[in-house]
Amino acid sequence: MFAVFVGGRTDPPMPRPRRRLRIGPVHLADAVDPALALILAVSGYAQLQSPHPESGGPASPIFLTLVAFGGVVPLLMRRSRPLVAWRVALGMMLVTAVVIHPRAGYGVPYLPALGIAYLLCLYSLAVRCERTVTAGAMVVSALGCVLLDPPTKALALLCAVPILLGYTVRLRRTARQALAEQEARHEAETAVLQERQRIARELHDVVAHHMSVIAIQAEAAPYKVADPPPELAESFADIRASALEGLTELRRILGVLRTDPSAQTAPQPGLERLDEVVASARAGGLSVETAVTGEPPVLPGGVGLSAYRILQESLSNAMRHAPGASVRVEIGYEPDVLRLRVRNGPGTEPVRVVRAGGGHGLVGMRERATMLGGELGAGPAADGGFVVTAALPLEPNAPEERDS
Repeated sequence: MFAVFVGGRTDPPMPRPRRRLRIGPVHLADAVDPALALILAVSGYAQLQSPHPESGGPASPIFLTLVAFGGVVPLLMRRSRPLVAWRVALGMMLVTAVVIHPRAGYGVPYLPALGIAYLLCLYSLAVRCERTVTAGAMVVSALGCVLLDPPTKALALLCAVPILLGYTVRLRRTARQALAEQEARHEAETAVLQERQRIARELHDVVAHHMSVIAIQAEAAPYKVADPPPELAESFADIRASALEGLTELRRILGVLRTDPSAQTAPQPGLERLDEVVASARAGGLSVETAVTGEPPVLPGGVGLSAYRILQESLSNAMRHAPGASVRVEIGYEPDVLRLRVRNGPGTEPVRVVRAGGGHGLVGMRERATMLGGELGAGPAADGGFVVTAALPLEPNAPEERDS
């Protein structure tokens, strides 16, 4: 009960549907309350101008004007601050019932125009406020009706209608919002799993290639030496057997991820195809500038592939969200780490209508960097553009060292 008058939590308004009726630049839903408030205010003032025998005659016209127009003010705030609107409406109902006694013509100490505004505020309160606040407002409304007008209980029963209707709408909106959040989480989790499957497939190709090379070299090595010792031939045979066994296990475990029968079997790309990616981005309308520092080493397959995918996704995001922007790609080869930085400025062309990806591209890039024990950062730039930075260790045991 205390929360009804002091404090009380109000939920944020639900987003309105995009397609709504308009009257010029004004949405119809935003024009209903002001129009209704004006009608009720004029109607209430006309009713208050009638004689009031029980209050000793008609009240001051200025006071009646303040009551009539002040009583409908809650309608103008019930969408933004429903709890405050209900408190103001309750106060105005008490003023008319205790001070003015408007019984002439309708036999109850309530002004009908203010009663309509009060019921609408009750509905908004039930939709937006928590259950304890709603229950408290219902108790206050019922007690007020009983104490101020004991013979008549009609308004007390009438107050239950907007309360129940509003609470039903609140339950439905809450369930719909919870379902939307659950679907968003499921979509994000699905995107992560799909990206991990894609990474696993690519790693399968890279690792399988190297293990096949090891097996072939181990089989051919004894024939490169004239009369090799039996121990050497046996060692190479063991190496070949171990490589083939590992390759079989790798295909058994990760090969199940090849759900797409048309999966690519070509060699996986790397930064040696930088010119191709940049040319594709330029064909998409971007102005791309590249800068490479350091001597390019022979990159491990996973590092080269991940750097290529991060660069490709960053340029794709720039084409989607900042058409016509200037992009600078910086690649730095250091002794133990590969650094990649892609920075695009604000777009110079209208954003094309594309389906939102929900940030799943960034999730995939972070997954790739984390898999290699590296780091990835992404965020807006000061000039309205976007920056993606990645640091990928070149040592194959980098993830274990970082976890230890």
